[in-house]
Amino acid sequence: MVISEVKGDLFTSNDSLAHCVSMDFEMGKGIAKIFKDKFQGVDELKKQNPSVGGISYLEKEEGKRFIFYLVTKEKYWQKPTLFSLSNSLLQMKKICLEKGIKSLSMPKIGCGLDKLNWDDVKKILEFIFKGSEINITIYSF
Repeated sequence: MVISEVKGDLFTSNDSLAHCVSMDFEMGKGIAKIFKDKFQGVDELKKQNPSVGGISYLEKEEGKRFIFYLVTKEKYWQKPTLFSLSNSLLQMKKICLEKGIKSLSMPKIGCGLDKLNWDDVKKILEFIFKGSEINITIYSF
């Protein structure tokens, strides 16, 4: 497992992608809005009925690529906790292992509009994915 940080556009990655959302799937600002506009599928995500600390995902390219929506808070205007983020990351890791996903790309999850501390989030990522064969690329501008 390697976590790499790069400067660039997350949406140029061919990896499976991940980002944080609220349980209401509003996605009206920030990178969440870009995900909503680019990948659509809000009804499909809602049908998966995730709770806080869970995930929803879209399968793309005939199951070769996944777009993960980490549900880290109930309402769009709330802030996530490191606990809810950790639970969502554990759920995502489980699905990555089940589906054979070896590479993920994501922004500094929870650290944009959600205001979590990147150093704390990175430690959680390292702990959860340690020992796996899943490589993670973190994109920032």
